[in-house]
Amino acid sequence: MSSQFSRSRLSQELEQALRSIVKTREFRKGETLYTHGTIAAGLFVIETGAVQVLLPTGDHQIQVLEVVRAGAILGLSETMSGDNYRVTANAEELTTTSFIDRVEFLEFLDGHPDFCMQIVRLLSENLHGLYHKFRRVSAHPGRPRRRRINEA
Repeated sequence: MSSQFSRSRLSQELEQALRSIVKTREFRKGETLYTHGTIAAGLFVIETGAVQVLLPTGDHQIQVLEVVRAGAILGLSETMSGDNYRVTANAEELTTTSFIDRVEFLEFLDGHPDFCMQIVRLLSENLHGLYHKFRRVSAHPGRPRRRRINEA
């Protein structure tokens, strides 16, 4: 596992413990890590390169939600819940990831309950970050803003 793995907000202890189940994967520019709507196979930690996180829109188009780099963790929520991936992730350039299979990750957590709170913290941070991203999108100057009741 690359030394970049530790830039992912994982504790050094968790990073060490995960080493036995991590698989390194490389993606060429334009290659897809995972696609919106497919069953979550696991999570990805970006080691090198950059990944576009694409959000599907209602009219069969996609919007770039963000571009993430080394240290970003993708697919954690879906891996934990067993849901389908909610976004598509495409390599923006040559990208190396540490991949952790969903079943192996859940078995790992079952055997290491001491790391579960750290995963809950990461999920909470992800949710908080998404909340702020969507607030920025909804407050975009090109979109009408809702009036508050006392502004009428």
